[in-house]
Amino acid sequence: MSLPPRQSGRIAARAHHSPAAAILRKFEPFFVIGEVSGGPLLIASIAALVLINTAWGSTYAHIWDAPLRLTYDGWAIAKPLSGWINDALMPLFFLIIGTEVKREFVKGSLSSVRTAALPVVGAIGGLVVPVAVYLAFNLGTQAQHGWGTVAAMDTAFSLAIVGMFATSLPPSLRATLLAFAAIDDVFGLLVIAFAYTATLQPWFLALAGAAYLGIILFLRLNWVTPILYVFLGIVVWIGILGSGVHPTIAGVAIGLLLPTNSRLSERRFAAHVQRPIDEIKKAEAAAARADDPDEEDTHHLSAQKNLGYVHEMAAATDEAAARLIRILTPWVSYVVLPLFALSNLRIHFSPDLLSDILHSNLAIGIIAGLAVGKPAGFLFATWLACRLHLARLPEGLTWRMILGIGGVAGIGFTISLFIAELAFTDETQFEEASLGVFAASVLSGLFGYAVFRSVPAKR
Repeated sequence: MSLPPRQSGRIAARAHHSPAAAILRKFEPFFVIGEVSGGPLLIASIAALVLINTAWGSTYAHIWDAPLRLTYDGWAIAKPLSGWINDALMPLFFLIIGTEVKREFVKGSLSSVRTAALPVVGAIGGLVVPVAVYLAFNLGTQAQHGWGTVAAMDTAFSLAIVGMFATSLPPSLRATLLAFAAIDDVFGLLVIAFAYTATLQPWFLALAGAAYLGIILFLRLNWVTPILYVFLGIVVWIGILGSGVHPTIAGVAIGLLLPTNSRLSERRFAAHVQRPIDEIKKAEAAAARADDPDEEDTHHLSAQKNLGYVHEMAAATDEAAARLIRILTPWVSYVVLPLFALSNLRIHFSPDLLSDILHSNLAIGIIAGLAVGKPAGFLFATWLACRLHLARLPEGLTWRMILGIGGVAGIGFTISLFIAELAFTDETQFEEASLGVFAASVLSGLFGYAVFRSVPAKR
């Protein structure tokens, strides 16, 4: 994550006049508008932890647990408010992740086979090793079923930490982290689908599959009407939601379809709009000379028609993937992710719970799996793949940076809490799991920050 150049320049200049600006500059990546940022999520997380531990904690939790029921022609689905946030809003976050990953694989620093293999292999190691560590503490116990809690990382927080070093780290590091995070999250979603889905509804899956194939078909036909894709995307989401699979996987699946190339190149754009621009000039000049109001309106209408043509041709030079990221990112950063934290983070910091954590294999397994297993699995898998010449480090990356990526990968929040809620029906176990995720996230964030801070700044 990096700040836009102009904004970065303003902040750098401001630092010359204000010592506080120099300090706050480090926190800018947590609140950057143009990309998914972790600042609002962090603030919402702190607010949720404070509120749930006050005298109004039960009332606060009751608000998010209030049922919301949707019905249509005999079909009904009821979920608590927090459940709708998870199922209806969080797919937008994963839609952005899937879209950005496709861009990196198609035209970014991961476009070659061997560099693309690096995050894939790393994600496999980042799944197998943490699960093995967790099971080493909990195999054969009632907490064994919660192994999926350590399966996935939190993308927003990890990108925000990397963004704090945007001027000293190569762009390929963010691309590698983003690809690893997306693949890691997909693994987590698959874990939810196959390990924590009680029943599957094949007809809903067929509906989702048909809508998904419809999107592919219309993309092949170069159909440009956005409303059609929005409708089909909603149908995909409904199908996956009704099937029993967690609907966040719909976001990633649709994001991987979005075109990363514009329909019209800049050169062809210039060739196509030259005549309409000349016509606009002529029409406006004629309108200025006209004495009759009706004639003046006629010339203005001609200019507006050509302006509409130019506008549509300019829109054709924009990538669908880039446009969607630009539209959704502020909403995801400042609405979706904070709402998720406010509705899902419910850790009661009581002396009894903190004491139980020290003797809880469940919490210790989660902490060890995320804070130790994630970086160890990612580092070992990528090193082995490079030694076997199956993958190679993207340009500018070092093994210390790879360790840093593995470190921040231990920040488990979104999907980790998803899975913890599905795996642990007992309230005490869920609180222990949530506190374990929280502790592992803090430790992993500090470790990743320390590693990236030790990387020599690029010249």
